[in-house]
Amino acid sequence: MAENSALTSTTGSTSLADSSILDSKVTETSKENLFIGSTSYVEEEMPQIETRIILVQEAGKQEELIKALKEIKMPFVKMESVEEFKSLDSPEFENVFIVMDFQDSVFNELYKTDCRVIGPPVVLNYAQKGEPLPFSCRPLYCTSMMNLVLCFTGFRKKEELVRLVTLVHHMGGVIRKDFNSKVTHLVANCTQGEKFRIAVSLGTPIMKPEWIYKAWERRNEQDFCASFDEFRNEFKVPPFQDCILSFLGFSDEEKTNMEEMTEMQGGNYLPVGDERCTHLIVEENIVKELPFEPSKKLYVVKQEWFWGSIQMDARAGETMYLYEKANTPELKKSVSLLSLNTPNSNRKRRRLKETLAQLSRETDMSPFPPQTPKSCTKSSKNSTPVPSKQSARWQVARELYQTESNYVNILATIIQLFQVPLEEEGQRGGPILAPEEIKTIFGSIPDIFDVHTKIKDDLEDLIVNWDESKSIGDIFLKYSKDLVKTYPPFVNFFEMSKETIIKCEKQKPRFHAFLKINQAKPECGRQSLVELLIRPVQRLPSVALLLNDLKKHTAEENPDKSTLEKAIGSLKEVMTHINEDKRKTEAQKQIFDVVYEVDGCPANLLSSHRSLVQRVETISLGEHPCDRGEQVTLFLFNDCLEIARKRHKVIGTFRSPHGQTRPPASLKHIHLMPLSQIKKVLDIRETEDCHNAFALLVRPPTEQANVLLSFQMTSEEPPKENWLKMLCRHVANTICKADAENLIYTADPESFEVNTKDMDSTLSRASRAIKKTSKKVTRAFSFSKTPKRALRRALMTSQSSVEGRSPSSNDKHVMSRLSSTSSLAGIPSPSLVSLPSFFERRSHTLSRSTTHLI
Repeated sequence: MAENSALTSTTGSTSLADSSILDSKVTETSKENLFIGSTSYVEEEMPQIETRIILVQEAGKQEELIKALKEIKMPFVKMESVEEFKSLDSPEFENVFIVMDFQDSVFNELYKTDCRVIGPPVVLNYAQKGEPLPFSCRPLYCTSMMNLVLCFTGFRKKEELVRLVTLVHHMGGVIRKDFNSKVTHLVANCTQGEKFRIAVSLGTPIMKPEWIYKAWERRNEQDFCASFDEFRNEFKVPPFQDCILSFLGFSDEEKTNMEEMTEMQGGNYLPVGDERCTHLIVEENIVKELPFEPSKKLYVVKQEWFWGSIQMDARAGETMYLYEKANTPELKKSVSLLSLNTPNSNRKRRRLKETLAQLSRETDMSPFPPQTPKSCTKSSKNSTPVPSKQSARWQVARELYQTESNYVNILATIIQLFQVPLEEEGQRGGPILAPEEIKTIFGSIPDIFDVHTKIKDDLEDLIVNWDESKSIGDIFLKYSKDLVKTYPPFVNFFEMSKETIIKCEKQKPRFHAFLKINQAKPECGRQSLVELLIRPVQRLPSVALLLNDLKKHTAEENPDKSTLEKAIGSLKEVMTHINEDKRKTEAQKQIFDVVYEVDGCPANLLSSHRSLVQRVETISLGEHPCDRGEQVTLFLFNDCLEIARKRHKVIGTFRSPHGQTRPPASLKHIHLMPLSQIKKVLDIRETEDCHNAFALLVRPPTEQANVLLSFQMTSEEPPKENWLKMLCRHVANTICKADAENLIYTADPESFEVNTKDMDSTLSRASRAIKKTSKKVTRAFSFSKTPKRALRRALMTSQSSVEGRSPSSNDKHVMSRLSSTSSLAGIPSPSLVSLPSFFERRSHTLSRSTTHLI
C-alpha cells in the first residue's frame, strides 16, 4: 500500500508529500525531452489514486480534527472496528488511518498489516501550515522530533532501548547506530564511552532518557518541539553526573563554592581520601604532592577540568587535565650563591653583589637596556647610540614607553582571552552570554586598544631613535581627540560593567567557569576580569603624572616643554569628561592622616588618583633605609611606598587652620618611593634565626646600582604572605604588568645575610642606644653649621635691638620660621632625592661621626 502512493498522477489533486516529489521529477524529465508524452502515458496507463483519511474509533469523535479535514478538503470516513477494514480497502484510495492511542489493539492490528498510521497532531499541524501530510513508512503520532537524528549509548537493557527508539520514531525522529556528524543529539545513560567523548568534542547536546519520555507526554501539543532550548536544557546530562568529587589544596571559601557548584551540576562530593570518590580535584599551584597513594580508579585532575566541564556543560576528558607531581622549583639557582662557611667577608660581599646583579638581570623588564637598544628591530639612519649614562628625560621617556607597552598587552589580553571567545559563534553548550551583556561588559575596549597601539608604536620609534629635541608631547596631542572619544563611554559606565560581570557570574555557572579558567592563565597574572578592566580607569592619570615628570626633566629651551604642557592639558580635558564622583572621600581623608602623622612628608603625596592601601609596622634589618633595629612604618599606596621611621623625640602639637589640635607627628619621613622602582620582592624563608622577614630589591631609574631593603614585620596582621601579594599586585598595576606573582622571589636568609635573632636582645638595644647617642654627640660638636646658625640668630637679635625693642614671642616664632626656611632653602625635597645618593650621604655622615668621636 505504501508503494502505491508513489503512483499518483501529475494532474490528480493529492495531499501527500511524496506525490509532489514525483510531480517534480516527471516535470524535469519532460523538460529534458528524454521521452515525449510521458505525462499522457502516466494518465492513460496508471489509475488515479486519491488519499483518504480513515478516523478510527475515538478519532471520529474529535470535532477539531473533523473541522481541520473539511478545511483542507480532505475526504474522510469513520471506522469503529478492525472488521470494517476489509470493506474500506480499495485500490482507488491511499488510506491513511488516524488513531488516538498508539498502544491499543486496533493500532497493533493496523501496524501488522503495514497500514499508514498517523496521530491527530500530525493532521492538525500540517493543516494549520497548509502543507501536505508527511509520508512515513512507520507510525507517526506527532512531529515533536521531526528532523532530529538521535544516537544512544550506555544502555544495557534491551527492552528500555527498544521502548525509547519506538517513541522517537512515533515523534518523527531518526535513529543512527553509529555516531557521526549528522547526529543532532546523543541520548546517554552514562558519562563514559567513545560516543560520549565524540559528542563532547563536537559540542553535540547529550540528553537523559527522560527527555524522550517527557517529550512523549507532551505529544498532543501542536506547537511543541523537543529541541526547544528551554525544554531541552531541563534534561541535558549535567557535567558531573555519576561523579563523586573531592577537593584538595583550596581555601575554605573556594572549597565551599566548588562543592555547591558540584551539586548544581549533578554531582556529589566527599572528603579527600574517601574510597567512593571518582575524582580528586587538585589546586596544582599549592599542592606539591598527594597525601596518599591514589587508586587506579581515581582520576586525579587539575582544577581546570572542573571549571572546563562546567563551561562546556559536559564532562571533559580527564586525560587532558591529569595532575602530575610538580618538581621542586630550583629557587636556589640565583639566591643561594652565598656560603656562610667562607671566612672571607670580602668574598661574601662580592657574592652578595653578584646575587643582586643576577636578580636585577632577571627582573629588568625594559626592552631597552642601559646600553644602546640593540634589541629593537626598528632602526633609523639618523639614530644615535644612547650613552651609557642616560639623561633623566630619557629615563622617564623609557618608563613611559614601558608602561604603555605593558598597558597595550593588558588590553590585548582582555580582548583575546575574554571578549573574542564570548562573541564566538558555535560555542559548546550554546552562547555563554547574550550579545547585549558582552557589549555592556567590554564597551569601547577595542577602540581604546587601537588608539594606544598607535601611541605605543610612536613612542617606540622615538625611543629607538632618541634625541633630546624630539617631542613626546606631540604624540599625545596627535591622539587627543581619539582619547576624548573612546575613554568617557567606558570609564563612566565602568560600574555598570562591573555589576554586569558580578550578576552574570552569580546567575550563569558557565560564565563563572569561563572566568575561573581564563583568570588562572599566565596572561592574566591571576587577576580577575574586573581587575583587568579597571586599567583604563587608571591609565590616563598615570600618563599625566609621567608627562609632568617628563616636563620637570625637560630644559626650558627645549621646544617640547610647551608641547608637554599642552599634552597634559589635553589629558586633563579627557579626564573632565569622566565622572568625578568616582573619587572616594574616605581614601583622601586617609592620605591627609598620613601627611599629619609623618613629619616632613612630601606634599606631592596628595593626589586625586592616589589611595592608601595598607599600613605595615616593621623593623629595619639592614643599613638601609635606616639603622638596623629602627622601627619603620611602611605606607603602601596604589602607586608609591612611603617609608617613615619612629621619631626619637616628639615636640609640640599641630594645630590645623580650623582650630582643631592634632597629636604631634610620631613618624619621621625617610623616602617616598614610586612602586616602579621595586624590581623584586623577596620572601625570606622562616628559620630559627629569621622570622617574619622580607626584603625589597630597589633600583632607582637614574642609577645603575641596586639597593636591598630588608624588614621584619612586627605584627601578625596582615599576614606576611598577604602583605607581599598585595604589594606585588600594586607594583604590577603601576608598571602595567599582569604577572604580579613573578615579582615575588623566595630566598634563604643566609643568601642575603638577613636575621632577626638579636632584634629583641639587651645587647642589641644597648648597641642601638649607643648609635643614637653618638649621633647626638656628633651634631653637638659639629662646627660646620653651628656658627652659621649662631650668626643668623645674632643678626636677628641685633636688628631688633637697633629698633629699640626686644623681640616678642611672636617675633621669636617668626625668626625661628625664617631660620628654618632659610636653612632649608638650599636643600632639595626629600621626595626628589634619589635613594642611593641619600644612602651615600647617610654613610658619609656616619663615617664623619666616627671620626669626631675618635
